[in-house]
Amino acid sequence: MAMRTVLTSLIRNKLQLEARNQWRRLISSTTKSTISKGDLKREILRLRYPRRSATAVIQNWVNEGHKITVPELRYISSQLVKTKRFKHALEISTWMEAQIGIEMSDADHAKKLELIIKVEGLTEAEEYFTSIRSTAAKKAACLALLRGYVKDRDIDKAEALMMRMNGMGLIVSPHPYNEMMKLYVSNSQCEKVLLVISEMKRNKVPLNVLSYNIWMNACGEVNGVGDVEMAYNEMLNDKGVEVGWSTLATLSNVYIKAGFVDKAVLALRIAEKKLSTTNRLAYFFLITMYASLKNKDGVLRAWKASKAVNGRITCANYMSILLCLVKLGDIAEAEMVFMEWETSCRKYDVRVSNILLGAYMRNGLVNKAESLHVHTLERGGQPNYKTWEILMEGWVRSQNMDKAINAMKKGFAMLKHCDWRPSHDVVMAIAEYFEKQENLEEANRYIRDIHRLGLGNLNLYKLLLRMCFCAKRPASDILRMMEKDKIEMDEETSSLVQAFSMLPAEIDGNQGTPF
Repeated sequence: MAMRTVLTSLIRNKLQLEARNQWRRLISSTTKSTISKGDLKREILRLRYPRRSATAVIQNWVNEGHKITVPELRYISSQLVKTKRFKHALEISTWMEAQIGIEMSDADHAKKLELIIKVEGLTEAEEYFTSIRSTAAKKAACLALLRGYVKDRDIDKAEALMMRMNGMGLIVSPHPYNEMMKLYVSNSQCEKVLLVISEMKRNKVPLNVLSYNIWMNACGEVNGVGDVEMAYNEMLNDKGVEVGWSTLATLSNVYIKAGFVDKAVLALRIAEKKLSTTNRLAYFFLITMYASLKNKDGVLRAWKASKAVNGRITCANYMSILLCLVKLGDIAEAEMVFMEWETSCRKYDVRVSNILLGAYMRNGLVNKAESLHVHTLERGGQPNYKTWEILMEGWVRSQNMDKAINAMKKGFAMLKHCDWRPSHDVVMAIAEYFEKQENLEEANRYIRDIHRLGLGNLNLYKLLLRMCFCAKRPASDILRMMEKDKIEMDEETSSLVQAFSMLPAEIDGNQGTPF
């Protein structure tokens, strides 16, 4: 009976194994006959971790007999770049270049060089650039290498590359010149921008909108408003470019820096007329500028117009308008915008509510701030370090120290997940409260936490020394913390430390000196 059971089990297992193998063969056959472009893309996009190899996936795909096309690989690579998965995109480019049957286009070489800069760095990119044989491909890759130098703020290498490009006759567009101008601006060498413009004119290279915008900014820094208006008028007479909102915003910004408020507002009004219903970001650029001019009408007008743009208004958009309204001191309008956001938000983002929370606390509206905090929690908002910082500072200002200390503890609990540190004034206010309450145990724990955060300072340690002296407690731990933080004692602190030597030795746990 037992033997029959074993035989039956073995036969059943064998049949199941054969069925599974037959199913695998059927699936494999079906896959090969119905392969689509999306399948390879899906396989590569599954590689979430950089250490996994896109090259291995592609090669395995080919080895299994699947066809693959260059346009398909380029498309997959572009999708990877969009999601910032540069390593896998670079692996695709490298695999393509290694195949005998695939000829890299000029654009392929340029894109590969860009990826090398992102993944491996400029030194490797320079080596790859040198290895490119085709003059046309080198020309296409030049701009990518130049952008790498600009990002690295390497003026010497950028200028050397420009000379090389000039010698090869490669500079026929404004783009390399624009990159050089951006580099000079980032290095506070605006006077060199004017030299670049002169060179473009001498070489008959047409200026584009970006060229004019950088030129105008540089004129504002070097020569003043008169030269900026001259550059702007030249742009108006240039039939090859169209003056858009960005140029007018640039002009307005120059006027703002020079203190010409009326001219700045006029430029922004003209810019508004050039905005379209397809670019919401441009509206928020103008909104921010109107706020800097304290022009509430302009802020509200541009905000209203921005809502006509197709698509969903994002949390970032709401944060931007709220920050501007708070800056203008219009809390009532900010409340209306906030309520509008609450009715449309899909997920409660505490960063939005923090803006209004901060406005309440800074303006002494503590009850409103506390009510908003409770409301945020009820709506599912998760407080972040900024929430606790706002509450902590507001409660310190209103002398509600118990609440401030509670907020401080909750804020400190989040510090392992972020780089936030409390302000010096708040740190000292809480320490002084512990001293006033003569709560040595809490003060000691608190200052140890501050020490671990690297925020220890002389006044803080002096406060704890005073408390220990009054309580006739040893100061050895405090002195060790001061030594570790490299705190230099002033005359008062030295006298305080010396006073510990007058206390009975028994106060030290080791029956020795208290420090």
